[in-house]
Amino acid sequence: MRDYKKYKVWELGHEITLEVYRLTQNFPKQEIYGVTSQMRRASSSIPANIAEGCGRESDAEFKRFLIISQGSANELEYFTVLAKDLGYIEEPAFSKINDEVDKIRRSLNNLIKKL
Repeated sequence: MRDYKKYKVWELGHEITLEVYRLTQNFPKQEIYGVTSQMRRASSSIPANIAEGCGRESDAEFKRFLIISQGSANELEYFTVLAKDLGYIEEPAFSKINDEVDKIRRSLNNLIKKL
């Protein structure tokens, strides 16, 4: 069994999740079950799926959970665009989170290729 905390990609996912929670705490209250919830779920799904995949027995199963994490990163990217377009995120914060999401997608892709 792998230790997910030893993977840099998990650490990146955890940091993104913390950042998303900070960003969304100032979103409009009417978005608590909308964009806020979607962004938080998508972001936390990235490191959660990495951790779950680490608990699996085979590389193939681990890889499947990494691919699910990639999908969550893509989903998060969309919701950051939506939040920016709705005026919930300013351009500097949008650029920062978007760069972080791009970095984790590349890291996930590199790890998947190694398996």
